[in-house]
Amino acid sequence: MPLRKSLLVRLLAASITIAVCSVAATAWLAARTTTSAIQQEQGQVLADDAQIYDTLIGYAAAHRDWSAVTPTLKRLTGRTGRHITLTTQDRLPIATSGPAAPLPTRASALLDPLRADPALLPGVKADGIDPRAVGPYRLPKAERAELVGRVDKVRACMRGAGYPVGVTEEPSGRSALVVGGDNSTQRKASEVCGLYVLDDPTTTEKRALDRLNTLVAGCLRRQDLGPVSVDLSFAPVGKDGEAVQRCVDTARREQLAPYVAPAALLFVATPAGSAAPPGFDLSSANTGRVAGVAALVLVLTVAVTVTVGTRLVRPLRALTDAARRPAQQHLRVPVTSDDEIGRLAAAFNDLAERRERVEGQRKAMVSDVAHELRTPLSTMRGWLEAAQDGLAVSDEAFVASLLEEALLLQHIVDDLQHLAQADAGRLRLHPEPLRLRELLDHVAAAHRGGAETAGVTLTTCIEDTPVLHADPARLRQTVGNLLSNAVRHTPPGGTVTLRCRRAADEILIEVADTGTGIAPADLPRVFDRFWRADRSRSRRTGGCGLGLAIVRQLTEAHGGTVSVTSTPGTGTVFRLRLPVRP
Repeated sequence: MPLRKSLLVRLLAASITIAVCSVAATAWLAARTTTSAIQQEQGQVLADDAQIYDTLIGYAAAHRDWSAVTPTLKRLTGRTGRHITLTTQDRLPIATSGPAAPLPTRASALLDPLRADPALLPGVKADGIDPRAVGPYRLPKAERAELVGRVDKVRACMRGAGYPVGVTEEPSGRSALVVGGDNSTQRKASEVCGLYVLDDPTTTEKRALDRLNTLVAGCLRRQDLGPVSVDLSFAPVGKDGEAVQRCVDTARREQLAPYVAPAALLFVATPAGSAAPPGFDLSSANTGRVAGVAALVLVLTVAVTVTVGTRLVRPLRALTDAARRPAQQHLRVPVTSDDEIGRLAAAFNDLAERRERVEGQRKAMVSDVAHELRTPLSTMRGWLEAAQDGLAVSDEAFVASLLEEALLLQHIVDDLQHLAQADAGRLRLHPEPLRLRELLDHVAAAHRGGAETAGVTLTTCIEDTPVLHADPARLRQTVGNLLSNAVRHTPPGGTVTLRCRRAADEILIEVADTGTGIAPADLPRVFDRFWRADRSRSRRTGGCGLGLAIVRQLTEAHGGTVSVTSTPGTGTVFRLRLPVRP
């Protein structure tokens, strides 16, 4: 075998290619170390900047000035390692987290809770006002306690009604309920438990809303716009539009301005003397180490590939040797693993066993065919030689005997031809609509004379059934084979019954006899070719052992099934199930 076709060589080439690619990728990744470190550092810096901005905006929203911000700056510096400085918009110092240092040319951000940056504070709405800036809307303790009591009552009602509900607290101190489910569920919950009562503003909120509505009205009058009303959602009720929304936003900033810290510039810098991210030094020493590691990887790859490849090739060679053995030698391959190779070996052994079984069946069939053909031919030859020698008279009985043997021989040949056509898939069916009662009555009538001669009573029990699409000739042959088989194995005085009825979407045809029955061990072989209950070749019960095999082939050709049940000494029942097609 050429080396290029060897599984071992191809596996080795693939492994070396993978190893070379792996080494190259490792070297490239090592060269990218500095870039990755810088990108990670930048990502951390952005996260720290966002944390600093959020914390200081929250401080400004809750305080009227920056006088007590220094402890907050130091805590942020301890967590992030960044130097933080606050100045006025004129760059006058307000507070710093460490020793004073020259300020950068450009500020990191503007700290204004009334005009927050949505890029650094995703929770801010389109108006830019931090929700933590509540100003005159902050509730005193008494109103908070009263609102908590109302919330608890409504929550208890909802829980009692089976609605999922939770409680949240807004920055102003207002407690609110969060109802789970879709919009319809929330509407039902609001109607059942009066959820709307929680939307009523408290005394403090009413005063603040009255002041806000006054500011909004003044702004709208200056722009010749009609009045609107603003509720606790801070959305205009009555009119909509950019001008109205601008007035609402301007009025809110004017109302909140006395309660928040003035706008300030934020400067965030890396402290002097901090270490830079490590880089990758591709010096001569490092290059040598990389080359050494690469060579070691290649050597290990080759060694592992040779070891694994040898283990893979050995069972394949055993399979090849076994397959090349002569047909007479049925060699088995040992199955030593449960991988693909092991399953291939198991499949090969199964194939070899099936070949042995088929070969045995072929030999047995050839022997049976030879015997079945030899018997009538020997009889015919004996009679003809006797007539030639003058020992037999060519009278009517002589001709009848020869005709009987010729018909038997023709019957065997026809049966073999039917089976051969079925095996080759050339069995032709000519289905047409059939009335089963008429067809089965004809088949029973044709066999009733033979049954009476044998002393067997043939009865029928045929119900009206739907029209069945089937080949009438093949169906008569199938039922006729079953009837003749039943009569043949039923002793004088016995009964053979032909029944037909509909069972769900199938037609059930049964042939039952009160004959000798079939042993349980023989039931799986009833439909095998040349199998007979009389295992001797004496033809005591007649038949050649092909009738039931033909019954199975013809039934399956119609899309049906055939089965048998039997009790030795009691009788046997053969059942044909044929599908009813529209």
